[in-house]
Amino acid sequence: MTQHRVRGEGTLTRARRAAGTDTGTGTDTGADTGTDTDIDADTDTDTEVEVEESGAGGGGGPDEERPAAPRRRRRLLKWAAAGLALAVLGAAGAGYLYYERLNDNLRKDHLNLGDGTVAAPTPNAAGQTPLNILLIGSDARDSEENQQLGGARETFGAAPLADVQMLLHLSADRTNMSVISMPRDTLVDIPKCTDPDDGTVYPASDGRVMTNQSLGHGGPGCAVATWQELTGIRIDHFMMVDFAGVVSMADAIGGVPVCVDANILSRTGDGKGSGLKLEKGTTAIQGEQALQWLRTRYGFGDGSDLVRAKAQHMYMNSMVRELRANATLTSPNKLRRLVEQATRALTVDEGLDTVKKLYDLSNELRKVEPERITMTTMPNRYVGARVEPTEDAEQLFRLVREDIALDGKDEPGTPAQEKPVAPPSDPAADDAEIAVQVQNGTRTERLGPASGRASTVAGLLAEEGFAEAFADRSSALSEERTVVRYPSADLAGDAHRVAEALGVPADAVEKSTEVSGVTLVVGADWREGTRYEAPEADDSMPDTASPLNGADDSACMQVNPNYTW
Repeated sequence: MTQHRVRGEGTLTRARRAAGTDTGTGTDTGADTGTDTDIDADTDTDTEVEVEESGAGGGGGPDEERPAAPRRRRRLLKWAAAGLALAVLGAAGAGYLYYERLNDNLRKDHLNLGDGTVAAPTPNAAGQTPLNILLIGSDARDSEENQQLGGARETFGAAPLADVQMLLHLSADRTNMSVISMPRDTLVDIPKCTDPDDGTVYPASDGRVMTNQSLGHGGPGCAVATWQELTGIRIDHFMMVDFAGVVSMADAIGGVPVCVDANILSRTGDGKGSGLKLEKGTTAIQGEQALQWLRTRYGFGDGSDLVRAKAQHMYMNSMVRELRANATLTSPNKLRRLVEQATRALTVDEGLDTVKKLYDLSNELRKVEPERITMTTMPNRYVGARVEPTEDAEQLFRLVREDIALDGKDEPGTPAQEKPVAPPSDPAADDAEIAVQVQNGTRTERLGPASGRASTVAGLLAEEGFAEAFADRSSALSEERTVVRYPSADLAGDAHRVAEALGVPADAVEKSTEVSGVTLVVGADWREGTRYEAPEADDSMPDTASPLNGADDSACMQVNPNYTW
């Protein structure tokens, strides 16, 4: 075989051509005209020309060597795989950065700034516990946007007020939800609160003051402490939003339908009022108009804060129905916008400080159907121009503490001792070895303590074989119902044994860090007699709570004739 090589400028191309006849010859020449060509002139019946060009390859015969096309395909596949890997990594990186940005949007604050604690609720038979969340609407005017929306230029930068306060209770089994509004002018005792960030101590209020002032005592954690002290309900989380946040989230939702029974203009002669202007009937409101609805007093009913709470309940119920029914949760763009606006608008406690935690919470809340949501207002009575909780309020708080549905759709009320409670894992000691401290908790607001109850019941325990039972006569407590408390799990069996011996229901046995041993508190439900009889449980919601069902889409606010047009 003879090989000719001609070099010039260009690229090397490799091709194989057939000569055309069995014995024919082929002549491949490369002119010295600026191309670089290798010519392999074989004495066989074919001639091979190698040309490496980005571009085409020649046609091949059956004995073709190192074909160009498969090699190019392999090269393209490698580039495609590398590009796909980069795209996946880039998307993952972008997703992580976006997630972190949403987390950074959230403002965080401490859950409880008070010194008092409330015992965690006892899990149900399935080991589930309820969830209590305090929702706070702040009138903060700490930004130009908030000031424009809230008015009152002279209060710019002043301590914010908790003008909207609602306790959201999600049942342990996640079948129902209750919301209790507290009017902002409710008179309460604000406890001492300490800001852990700078150590500032806000002393307890000197007498009862309006509950909306609690937010200015260090932040939302003091509002939580105030609620816990008033209600005895353990609060697990809080979520707070300001004026600007309400507007942005209402825009992101895309409108919430509300109803008025006449044209309304919330404006007084001296310029007060929210400025809300709506025509009679149903209107989908959003943005600043939604804020006006939530703030309106002048124009609805008698203009009281109680009527405003009713309007807020209507809005919340309607918003829940909208989020369930329309495309907001299925449209990626709308959902993204809602999430972004929500994270910018919210201040939360440390337990809700990431988008994932909020997402998990939303999944829990969405398990409840609208017809199992009950909106209420804390029962109250007027004290001058302010209000205070009534006995019915304590009944409402008790239902929440005991995780009883406010809509009455749970099983009918039964004697407390028949309610199922998970048995303690720790067995009881012998009766004679169980030390029991007995306290008198029979004092009520209307009645003083029943004299000698601690000694009487301690004697009853001694007769039952509890040789270590003794009366604590140091003070008279106030306890609505008789309870047995214990400080640690190793004494749970002992506490339940004491309750069993006296006929005290099992759900009246609770763990508490406020006692040092098994402690029986004789409550106001056992002021006399030598045998405890559990009262029939009154699980009905007070009529004075002004309930509104979450599925009620026919509710319409009554307009005061003085504010129509």
